[in-house]
Amino acid sequence: MSKTPRDRSPDPASGNRRSRRAEVAGAKGKTPTIIHGEIPPREVLLEFIADNPDRASKREIAKAFGLKGEQRVELKDVLRALEDDGLVQKDRKSLKRPGALPPVTVLDITTRDKDGELIGRPAEWNEELGVAPAVAIRQSSADRAKGKAPVGGLGDRVLAKIFPSKDRAGPAYTARIIKVIDRHRNALLGVFREMPGGGGRLMPIERRGEEMQIAASDLGEAKDGDLVEVEIARTGRLGLTQARVLSVIGSVASEKAISMIAIHAHGIPHIFPQSVIAEAEAATPASMSHREDWRHVPLITIDPHDAKDHDDAVYAERDPSPDNPDGVIVTVAIADVSWYVRPKSALDREAVKRGNSVYFPDRVVPMLPERISNDLCSLREGVDRPALAVRMTFSKEGRKAGHTFHRVMMKSAAKLSYQQAQAAIDGKPDDKAGPLLEPILKPLWHAYDVLKRGRDRRQPLELDMPERKIILKPDGTVDRVHVPERLDAHKLIEEMMIQANVAAAETLELKRQPLVYRVHDAPKLSKQETLREFLATIGLTLAKGGSLRSNSFNGILAKALDTPHQTMVNEMVLRSQSQAIYSPENIGHFGLNLLKYAHFTSPIRRYADLIVHRALVGSLGLGEGGITREEEAALDDIAAEISTFERRAMAAERDTINRLIAHHLAGRIGDEFDGQISGVTKAGLFVTLPQFGADGFVPVSTLGRDYYIYDEVHQALSGEKTGLGYRLGDSIQVKLAEAIPLAGALRFEMLSEGRPMPAATRSFHKSGRRGALKTPGTRPKRPRR
Repeated sequence: MSKTPRDRSPDPASGNRRSRRAEVAGAKGKTPTIIHGEIPPREVLLEFIADNPDRASKREIAKAFGLKGEQRVELKDVLRALEDDGLVQKDRKSLKRPGALPPVTVLDITTRDKDGELIGRPAEWNEELGVAPAVAIRQSSADRAKGKAPVGGLGDRVLAKIFPSKDRAGPAYTARIIKVIDRHRNALLGVFREMPGGGGRLMPIERRGEEMQIAASDLGEAKDGDLVEVEIARTGRLGLTQARVLSVIGSVASEKAISMIAIHAHGIPHIFPQSVIAEAEAATPASMSHREDWRHVPLITIDPHDAKDHDDAVYAERDPSPDNPDGVIVTVAIADVSWYVRPKSALDREAVKRGNSVYFPDRVVPMLPERISNDLCSLREGVDRPALAVRMTFSKEGRKAGHTFHRVMMKSAAKLSYQQAQAAIDGKPDDKAGPLLEPILKPLWHAYDVLKRGRDRRQPLELDMPERKIILKPDGTVDRVHVPERLDAHKLIEEMMIQANVAAAETLELKRQPLVYRVHDAPKLSKQETLREFLATIGLTLAKGGSLRSNSFNGILAKALDTPHQTMVNEMVLRSQSQAIYSPENIGHFGLNLLKYAHFTSPIRRYADLIVHRALVGSLGLGEGGITREEEAALDDIAAEISTFERRAMAAERDTINRLIAHHLAGRIGDEFDGQISGVTKAGLFVTLPQFGADGFVPVSTLGRDYYIYDEVHQALSGEKTGLGYRLGDSIQVKLAEAIPLAGALRFEMLSEGRPMPAATRSFHKSGRRGALKTPGTRPKRPRR
């Protein structure tokens, strides 16, 4: 029987060390000495990490090379040095080479190679790393025949185990399918173009898509320039793939088409299968089994004014215990989705496939059907609804004294918007909020004051990055871009939800119950150093060392407040941060400065929260709908999937906004705008228009005849001869030169003159240190996002 790629990976702890020395010698010109039980050379460690993505944790590396005791401490230092040098990076529990795929990845099977073998690419990829790597899908015919392995096909989305390829002539990776996430994703999107003689072509709307041929008999109602959904009718090794039109979305100029482009480009499931709809419609209201009757507790919901589902309700009161003077009791009740969405059900299979709800300016692609999300699980005013509630007690200093979880039946006393609740507290209650002011709202605000003392002491990362919201006209086009005011009502709900999430993680850890944490790693040392060098250019300092806390960054942000550098510093601090993910392994949450944190408060729209609900129900013996052993065993895969789907949703939402704004501005070519430099690269400047929240690009070739030098540390482009240039955060004027709505891209021409670069910047250029690159004028390229 042939070995898998993993079986062929050389193991330094085995007798295959000679072949490994030969491999390294071929690459480096000499053979490093590898002795079992001693720290191997850096190049050997790098090669081992590249060849063994599934065995690249510190523990596995130490085991492979036979390292024990003090040697493991030394290995940790060597690996940290490799990380600081940018040669490896952390990926959950393991290490990997920069740009390498993680051991478990979600792939889209997009095409076939010349031999007919399936080729996939990662479903989400950071384009700053270049073209997404191709992955050869290996499927054993023997295993397929025996039904031992999942079988993928063209158009499928799969969860796969990744292996470095040993065939240097082919794709860089091979993969074995763990699970088919979305079967036959052959509802593809493209723009139909007529061809002489009948029929036409499907032009892809994403860079890695392929052109397809559509026969005249398969056109349906499609007309030239229509955005259409198609299915693959026939594939072959020769010629274009044949497609058949399923539906016409409409003109590519419509807003409906713009959000559909993002939905299809990112492979977001948006149509519920009939089995899922049927299961949701058949659901009946929850019973009182294993529930406490809390319908007398005056819990209220506080949400955006246009919210359709309400998954959290709050109530607060003073603690009557004499042992806790001036303390408060905060109650958070969350919709009991676990009662309705059971493991292995059709609803559950669809929910995990979606991972989360996705929000666009004109629509929501929900994780659960409306019968569940907007009806049975929505905590509607005056209606009995099942909930999972946590009652938390805090001292007057904001320290939590204890908490308990309860499965309840509740009845929301009122539904308020953030603006209604805030206006009532500010002395302007309306007819609905007025009667609630004394008995409910004032105790909630008092409890928030108490929680805020704890938050201020904890000092989470406090970035000031205004969130822009697009307001649409009735016809679906952009009306304006609005920056909603950040109210204390928002902060109150946010802090109460954070504390409920902490309580969930603490309870499950105490019960030794496997769960999915929300984790956020500390910034990489290499990113800390980049930020430190940048801050030095504007007279700010960041403490050195690998144990920075979130308040270290807050000090920097406070010093930049109300200075010309405020936006620039906030942006650079944000860029230095790691990305939050889901993981069954807890490393804490750096941004919130919390040791234990798990998402619990939004099970209607996040699958991670549903898993935590099931874990609480099961571990606390609260009745039906608890987590299963099979789910517990699959938490690694589930966490990887939903982390990928979260990034997918964010990318789709961002792309839709970019396309909307590009479409909105397409008729204003030649107009002048006030902008701000939001990014600096050797290829040019990224510019944000604050009025619209739009991003565009100024190619370096259009800045003038000077040679422009890219200074990474100072985040600047400056002319070699004139010393004039542009820095991150500069306020400028630009002219719109090009708008490409389907790509969501804008290209600007600079109108503002460059300003003199600081003396430190000019001396940096002359020294030739890292980051100073000459960038001569080049042929203009289309802007990329």
